[in-house]
Amino acid sequence: MSKKREVNSPRVPIYRDVGFELYDTAIAGEAFRRETENEREPDLFIYSRYRNPTVIAAEEEIMKLEGSAWALLTQSGMSAIDTAVSIFQNGKSTRPWLFFSEIYGGTISFAESVLKNRRGLDIHSFLPDNERYNIDKFELLVKSIKPAFVYMEAVSNPMLIVPDALAVLKIANEYGSRVIVDNTFATPFLWKPLENGADIVIHSVTKYLSGHGNLTAGVLCGNDKELMKSAIEYRKFVGHLLSADDAYRLHTQIQSFRLRFRQQSSNAVQLSGILDQSPLIRRVWYPGLRSHPSYNEAVNLFSGKGFGAMITFDFDGKDASEKRIRRDLFIRSVSAKIKLIPSLGDYRTILLPVESVWGAKYPEPGMIRLSVGFEDYDELLITINQGLNSLH
Repeated sequence: MSKKREVNSPRVPIYRDVGFELYDTAIAGEAFRRETENEREPDLFIYSRYRNPTVIAAEEEIMKLEGSAWALLTQSGMSAIDTAVSIFQNGKSTRPWLFFSEIYGGTISFAESVLKNRRGLDIHSFLPDNERYNIDKFELLVKSIKPAFVYMEAVSNPMLIVPDALAVLKIANEYGSRVIVDNTFATPFLWKPLENGADIVIHSVTKYLSGHGNLTAGVLCGNDKELMKSAIEYRKFVGHLLSADDAYRLHTQIQSFRLRFRQQSSNAVQLSGILDQSPLIRRVWYPGLRSHPSYNEAVNLFSGKGFGAMITFDFDGKDASEKRIRRDLFIRSVSAKIKLIPSLGDYRTILLPVESVWGAKYPEPGMIRLSVGFEDYDELLITINQGLNSLH
């Protein structure tokens, strides 16, 4: 008879179980009683819509990155956003919610279509002045409406505006408002908002934390245990939990996050300078360039760690038609190596024409959002130069 051997794998197992064995009525009763306490990791797992061991293992890897007391994974960045904001909805006593205007388009549409039109919530927006947020105006608005929370992105999409986040946190705290930070573009490599007093940090895990363009997930992180319990309950009831298979893959992918993002940021810094010097480019938006309106805010917030891996740039031209022609020629020229894909944070460099997605919101028709990958920089530069040279 062969001897059964223990499998010594360094990887977490995939628990695909829908329900978990509870053995007898007493244990079942205790498990369901304890479930109402909404702990991050239960003593007894019940059902994979509630919590799952593989998902919890992946959450703990994110907790290490963000330095948070808890992290809750969901099936997408949007489901993480829904969970984070919905725990502040308290019927007729719900206070106003304040969103910075320069955030992910999906978040803006969600706030308008779902939160405002369907749920009837009091939603407010704070706009920048000349691509820079005015903190004095922000304080006046917060003082006036006293929002339950302020929602901002550490680096905005696609203009890459960096707010004076430390001032935002201080003002919000003074007026009794919580702060939710979408940290997708900055990642915990550049900034950990919880260390400066943020209440909830959100990531579209699909992007840099996963980083390979083959997994969709979201996460919300925090330190406040009561917020965690509310978020666990909401995620459970609406069915936002990530699958065990995706959590397993994320658990392996996240191990290389720091290496990947460091190289992506390094490539982006160098590439932004090349684009900025090209006579074919009208303007480059990158927080690491002194010409960027929020360069000082980025330097202060990121403390020399880098400026991220996203670059937005606009082609020069005598009119809108010529700009579009140059944009499309560039996209075709680099398409063998740089694909047009509506995402970001991938291991390879990908791009997105801004006009196709945001329409008239950003009037520069030649604008491209470039998500820089961790390819060999020299190879990436050859591809970019090939695209620019095609315009001659």
